[in-house]
Amino acid sequence: MQKRILIALLIAVGVLSSCGVFRNRGVSYYYAGEPVEESGYQPLGKVVEAWYPCSVKGPAQRRMIVYLPPDYEEGTKRYPVVYLLHGARGHETVWIQRGRMFQITDSLYCQGNSVPAIVVMPNVNQYRDDKDFENSRYKDAMESLFEIDGTVETAFVRDVVGYVDSHFRTIPDKAHRAICGLSVGALQSMYISADSPQTFDYIGLFSPFWKIITHPGPDNFFYFNIKKKWKQQFSPNPPKGYYVMTSGGDFFYLHIQNLRRYFDRHGYPYTYIRTKGGHEWYNWSYYYAWMMEHVFQESAK
Repeated sequence: MQKRILIALLIAVGVLSSCGVFRNRGVSYYYAGEPVEESGYQPLGKVVEAWYPCSVKGPAQRRMIVYLPPDYEEGTKRYPVVYLLHGARGHETVWIQRGRMFQITDSLYCQGNSVPAIVVMPNVNQYRDDKDFENSRYKDAMESLFEIDGTVETAFVRDVVGYVDSHFRTIPDKAHRAICGLSVGALQSMYISADSPQTFDYIGLFSPFWKIITHPGPDNFFYFNIKKKWKQQFSPNPPKGYYVMTSGGDFFYLHIQNLRRYFDRHGYPYTYIRTKGGHEWYNWSYYYAWMMEHVFQESAK
């Protein structure tokens, strides 16, 4: 039954994509290798393109885009970090291309509505090797979903978080780390945070699905035993913020309600946000803005 449901959802992704649900909402495209300024917006903060070494199979290096707060270079202050993950049909620049990440982050900063934070956008697609990687190429929905095998996720804390903490002025503890993502990125955020319960205190799931058919491989164990991992994640010290966000027209809506019912039965605390519309960027940009307004507020007091 789960396989049939997932296949039906994948077909829906293809149909909705062709109908324009995933359309660009006015932000010029920014492809791998192009300067950030060509996105049509000059961010207030400094933007760094970083290549980090990979400790698992696949490409020797991967790219991340790192947004540093506007006041980052003014002193020696350390900052919390938000890890912002893309979904299927994306890579590390898609939040810039289509999610208006720069504009949202700068606007919240200027209005004083968010705690200044470093925002890290890594590439979390699965690739076989350097040739398959091809300068951080994006993957279509079918390819992305059916190649999930846990390799990138297994090494995320070691490779991505470890690199960021060693190269930027972060506050390297659980209370000052958040991870969030859309669709497949929400799935990855859910499992990465559950697998490393002492790493992230804020988790944002934007239009998530939470039961996945993993590709066979030595690391697909990463996606096993999620319920056991949740039990460890939520006790005795649950995350300060666990956010489940979806729209009433999202094709994962009923699936997400099953997740909520499970959390409710077990008393796991979370915040639920429902919006109008569907599985689309209009909602994901809103979820990102909402989350940025709420993370790290306790440490800022």
